[in-house]
Amino acid sequence: MNDGLLDIDALDFGKGDGLLPGIVQDARTEAVLMLGYLNRDALQATLDRKRVVFYSRSKQRLWEKGETSGNTLNLVSVTADCDNDTLLIRVNPAGPACHRNTPTCFGDGTLPASEGFAFLARLEEVIEARIAGNPEGSYTARLYSSGIKRMAQKVGEEGVEVALAAQAGDASELVSESADLLFHLTLLLRASGLSLGTVAAELAARHRAKP
Repeated sequence: MNDGLLDIDALDFGKGDGLLPGIVQDARTEAVLMLGYLNRDALQATLDRKRVVFYSRSKQRLWEKGETSGNTLNLVSVTADCDNDTLLIRVNPAGPACHRNTPTCFGDGTLPASEGFAFLARLEEVIEARIAGNPEGSYTARLYSSGIKRMAQKVGEEGVEVALAAQAGDASELVSESADLLFHLTLLLRASGLSLGTVAAELAARHRAKP
């Protein structure tokens, strides 16, 4: 799954005594999750399994991320840097990437306000999990099971609430109602086989089309 961008034979394994550092990035949020090392066999196993496999320097063997925890890194793409001695590995993580049960190995895994947009991808994951698991008392699962018409009605209701909060000049209420609207819109898109990424792509296309 190198999308034609990775030439394994061109990689400079010799510079790092047979190992290349692999920067792991969430393909949806673009958050940097962790750093690991891969030899040629680990890279080949990663491409074959479509899950990230590292070389453990302490255990002196290949190890697949999540082989004990189940928190695998599902491969999206692998590309090399300009010197062919570092890899960027884009993934869809199945669970926390860090052994401390945080999304990333850097910091405590919380998102500063400047990175809040990244949570929208997490929101889609949470909605997907609620729909799949249908846990007792889940508002998300219950609304999803009510059908497109009801979900569309909720989006309309929340849109009105956003407009009313804006007209009233209540910033706190505007933020709260906007959050409700985004949640319900995300759920409606999911039920329609779409995503926030689909909408973002449309906005980007419109931007590119403007003179």
